[in-house]
Order: sequence, then structure tokens, then C-alpha cells
Amino acid sequence: MDTNLWILIAAAVVLIAFGLYRFLKARKIITTLTEDEFRNGYRKAQLIDVREPNEFDGGHILGARNIPLSQMRNRLTEIRKDKPVYLYCQNSTRSTRAAMMLDKKGYQDLNILQGGFKKWSGKIKQKK
Repeated sequence: MDTNLWILIAAAVVLIAFGLYRFLKARKIITTLTEDEFRNGYRKAQLIDVREPNEFDGGHILGARNIPLSQMRNRLTEIRKDKPVYLYCQNSTRSTRAAMMLDKKGYQDLNILQGGFKKWSGKIKQKK
């Protein structure tokens, strides 16, 4: 076989292994909550919307703080380590990435909303 093909196969295997590792790590550190479970717990937690400000202004869960994923690394001091963290984004992708970042910084009790904001049917607040 051609060496370029072997390199391509090796790269694909590495990418698949890395993706599988991240998936399994996320399942271990993150609790994915249904809307009802999320609603029952977020008032006793830090509710953080990790979407960008324009998305947040378009509508967010009542009581949420906006700390976009793009700014999270610089705003960690706003998030307490001694309280549960409830994260959500549009569909769970960014909230999962945010939870992985928080885990690396020593945060525990990380929860995300299953399906994200687009699946939320509870009260929301919008900027006028």
C-alpha cells in the first residue's frame, strides 16, 4: 500500500479515538438534565447561558447570566466552585465544551440542558 494511504488511515484512527475519548470524558463529568430536571434545580444553582450576547438578548431562560463560551476563560472568577453550575446554549454543543473547560479548572457538579435552549418551553426573557 501507498504510504500516503497509511498516513491517512492513521490520521483517521487518531481523530476517531480523540472524539471517542472526549465523548466518554464528557459523559463522566457532565450531568445532562431533562427540561423538568433542569427547571427543578437551576434556582439553587448558577444558571449560565454560554451563547453570544446577541443570542442571549433574543431570548434566554429567566434568571440566567450570559457568560459566552468565547469569554469564559477570562470570566471564571464570576463562577463559584462551591455551587452547582447549570449551563445551556442553543443545542448543547457549546455548553458541553464550556463544562469540559470548567472541569479542567476544578469545577464540579456540572449540568447541561438536554437539547439546549431551542427545546426549552419554560419562561424566557427577551430584550425589548
